[in-house]
Amino acid sequence: MTHRRSHLVAFSKATFAVIVWGASFIATKIALREVTPVTVIWLRFGIGILVLGIITLTREKLSLPTRRDLAYFSFLGFLGITFHQWLQVTGLITSQATTTAWIITTIPIFIALLGWLILGETLRWGAAGGIALAGVGVMIIVTHGDFGKLFQGRFGAPGDLLILLSAPNWAIFSVLSRRGLLNQSASGMMFFVMGFGWIFTSLWLVSAGRLHDFAQLSAGGWTAVLFLGIFCSGLAYIFWYDALKAIPASQVGSLLYIEPIVAMGVAAVLLQEALLLMELFGGGLILLGVWLVNRHRAVEGPPD
Repeated sequence: MTHRRSHLVAFSKATFAVIVWGASFIATKIALREVTPVTVIWLRFGIGILVLGIITLTREKLSLPTRRDLAYFSFLGFLGITFHQWLQVTGLITSQATTTAWIITTIPIFIALLGWLILGETLRWGAAGGIALAGVGVMIIVTHGDFGKLFQGRFGAPGDLLILLSAPNWAIFSVLSRRGLLNQSASGMMFFVMGFGWIFTSLWLVSAGRLHDFAQLSAGGWTAVLFLGIFCSGLAYIFWYDALKAIPASQVGSLLYIEPIVAMGVAAVLLQEALLLMELFGGGLILLGVWLVNRHRAVEGPPD
């Protein structure tokens, strides 16, 4: 009974995290109506560090990183927080939240490709077919089924390309993070990585002269930012890694398939984004492709 209950709690935590991440794209677009990308990123991860730090310190004793680890964590912070969020948040200025969620779902595809190209891992025919299917799905979504746009050099909205670039960037971040997870807890390592990312974003905020942007946020804008910081960058990461400790990664990772569905539903309600049949078809191809790839691979860390 205790074993079943722990599994239920773990699945509940993972489901919460996925739902929150699905809604994060909508919250980001709401905040972007009032402030610039750097302000959204700085506030989100400043709040996230506080939440993550408090919870982590109440659970475990953080081991101080070595000088070598500091350089490693700072690089990961720039790559996985500052640069990654710049790609996503800037892309969301023009890209739809639903389109973003579908594209982000392709991250396991890029992880598989990295393993094949760089690590020499075997790429089975089923996985290769999944990659091809997911690629077609992305093309359908960004062009709304009009492939003629590609021949005209039009890859969807201007932000769609930035969102697409963020997927392989997170794949690289995930692969590079594996070494650190060997001698650091997941939440402890994420605390340091997120902290360095926030420091780099602080330098960006100051250099861009955006220190007074906070005054432009309305109650709705602050609600969106607090949701991103407390839930998306704080609690969701903790809950996700809690679930990974209790149940197999493949079972937890299967829940990521509902993230774009959540984003699509929330975007339709809050942003009035249209639900297009062609987009659902393209999204279905992406999910099928990712499923084929994931049949032979473990699931990596959170995509957002």
